[in-house]
Formats: sequence, C-alpha cells, structure tokens
Amino acid sequence: MRRFHSILRRDLKLSYRQGSAISLSLSFFVIVILLFPLGVGPELNILSRISAGVVWVGALLACLLTLDRIFQADYEDGSLDLLVLGSLPLEMLILGKVCAHWISSVLPLIVISPILALSLNMNPAGIWVMMLALLIGTPTLSLIGAIGAALTVGMRRGGVLLSLLVLPLYIPVLIFGVAAVEAAIAVLPVSSHLMLLSGISLGALVVGPVAAAAALRLTFD
Repeated sequence: MRRFHSILRRDLKLSYRQGSAISLSLSFFVIVILLFPLGVGPELNILSRISAGVVWVGALLACLLTLDRIFQADYEDGSLDLLVLGSLPLEMLILGKVCAHWISSVLPLIVISPILALSLNMNPAGIWVMMLALLIGTPTLSLIGAIGAALTVGMRRGGVLLSLLVLPLYIPVLIFGVAAVEAAIAVLPVSSHLMLLSGISLGALVVGPVAAAAALRLTFD
C-alpha cells in the first residue's frame, strides 16, 4: 500500500503543480452550465426541469476532457515505462492514477455543482441528492475512462477515439444519476437509483483497473 500511496501522492502533486487540468475541467463545466440559460431562455420552470440532466452532462463532458492525462504525460516523458516495469502490480498502479484523476479533476466539479444547480433553479431537495449521486457515480467515469485512455495512449489524435470509446459506456451512469435527482425533486424514493449507481461503480472498480492493465500491456508489447 505504501507504493500505491506514493503513486497517488505523485500524481496529485503533478496535477496541482500544473494546474491546467483542474482549471480546464472547472472552466468547461462552469461555461457549459451557464450557457444553457442563454440557449434555453430565462424560463425558470424549464431550467428547473432540465437542471439535473444539464449538471450531469456538464460533469461528464468536463471529466472526458481530462481523461487522456491519466497516462499521456507519463507516456511522453518515458516514466510510464518505468512505472509499468516497477514492483507495484499494474492494476494497483492504474487504480492509484484513477484515484488521483478523480480527486484532482472530478471532485472540484462536485464541490461547485450546488452553486451551478442554483443558477439553473434546481429545487433544493434535489441538490443534496445530486451531490450524493455525483459522489457515487463519477468514480465510474474515471475508471471506465482509464480503459479508453490506456487503449489510446500513444495514438495521434487519440482524444477523439477515446471519446467514442467511453461515451456509450457512460450512459447508464447518466440515466440513473439524473433519475435520482428527479426522484428527489418529485419527492419519490431515491434509494433504488443510488443503489444502482453504487452497483455500477463497484463493478467498474473491479473491472476497470484489470481491463486498463490489459490494454497497457498490449500497448507496451
């Protein structure tokens, strides 16, 4: 576990020193959310009705922007070769990098999401459930994204291919995440939606690092 924590601390330090990934995802998230009132119009009822979907789609796309950074920088400077050949199992190495990506790129989105949800006139009853659903569901975005990032690392213009690979796999998270918020706003039970999100996240936690490790081994073979 010491080596796992070393990888996690290393990637977090690199992310915060560079700062570009955090500012890029945050800026994109804020701009996407604020563009909707301009495009849809100032009707508060319409904004309130679509607010859950807008926040989730914005978070999903903002996360997508930073997925290639999970492996790309280490691949370009050669440190990924050393990390793959190191004593830490490749699956644990990938899990550490995924955790660092989620903390540095996705967690800030969740922190500011209530403010943006208020700008969309989201019912306060839905805001807390939205944050809980994002906390439960967004790790899946990083875990599945790591598979696509591993498959496309080293490819020219791999970002487009990465988007095409992972976006269809994000659909269940999007559906159940939005459904949980809408159920809370309609004063309906939300536990079933949150449990399904938890199940998806647990499945991604088991499958994601193994699949990403297999993809990286193919790349280096």
